Amino acid sequence: MLTVLERLPDGFLEAKAGELHTILPGPTLIHLAGRRPQPLFASILLHGDEDVGLRAAQELLRRHAKGDLPRALSLFVGNVAAARQGVRRLDGQPDFNRIWPGTEAPESVESRMMADVVDQMRRRRVFASIDLHNNTGVNPHYCCVNVIANPHLQLASLFSRTVVYFLRPKGVQSMAFAPICPAVTCECGKVGDAAGVVRAFELLNACLHLVEIPGDPVPQGDIHLYHTVATIKVPSGATIGFGNEPADFTFLADLERLNFLELSPGTQIGVRAAGVRDELEIWDENGNDVRRQFVDYEGGAIRLRRPAIPSMLTLDTRVIRQDCLGYLMEPLECLAPPSIVKE
Repeated sequence: MLTVLERLPDGFLEAKAGELHTILPGPTLIHLAGRRPQPLFASILLHGDEDVGLRAAQELLRRHAKGDLPRALSLFVGNVAAARQGVRRLDGQPDFNRIWPGTEAPESVESRMMADVVDQMRRRRVFASIDLHNNTGVNPHYCCVNVIANPHLQLASLFSRTVVYFLRPKGVQSMAFAPICPAVTCECGKVGDAAGVVRAFELLNACLHLVEIPGDPVPQGDIHLYHTVATIKVPSGATIGFGNEPADFTFLADLERLNFLELSPGTQIGVRAAGVRDELEIWDENGNDVRRQFVDYEGGAIRLRRPAIPSMLTLDTRVIRQDCLGYLMEPLECLAPPSIVKE
């Protein structure tokens, strides 16, 4: 399935995400030469309805169209077929950001393709990896890391002061690249957020000009570090509503406004309908069922049992079905943080 190119195809810089299928046959890895040979790797459109990476990459390449790139760039254009339809993924497709090496998903043509991409970049001695995404809910611009080590945090700090450390879901791009280079996932706001495109472009451009990524600790106070401790899923057979919509689980009409707020025990996030015995599925980073630690249903109200900071809560039922309702975090200082090492 993977197409590998050594130059930009004609029309790439002008194409919208939904038009890429007229230029590219499918997932495509584009290697572009630069003055420094170790390539920056960037993945875009792993989710077909998130075009921030495409728009940022196009701006980057337009800016450098009249000269050599300061550093080699390898650009992976992911789910072209889903982008054509303007959806996260097509029915029957795996999620392109859940099937990278380390995935818990069954082996597939797509997972073998992602392993091939990682192998190619390992052979090219990849400099750093950036995965660019939009959000479905209201969230700040923030960066994710999967390793608490100085180069990863330094790279994250170039994008945002808000940094999230997570170990689940498995099979994400940044987790696959973390053993071979500094790697981050950038969450750039909702589709159409022009400021998110600018920040993504600025990060890519900065990385092209860096000689190295520092191994020194990030100065205290320069980043706010969170730890994702749980994933919330709605049972597959349950109906979903918001506000006053009748459903098995009816969540607040402004649920996504809770993202990145510190919520206290007793905070209500929704209602479970009378007679429904199903519960929200809540899993920790080790895959343990922790639903009883986080939520109760007294009187039908869905309330938090303990303090938590949500992220990626969404009102998009398709995303909820295909992925999750959202995540729960804690400030990393509330835990016993892993030592921050110098690499």
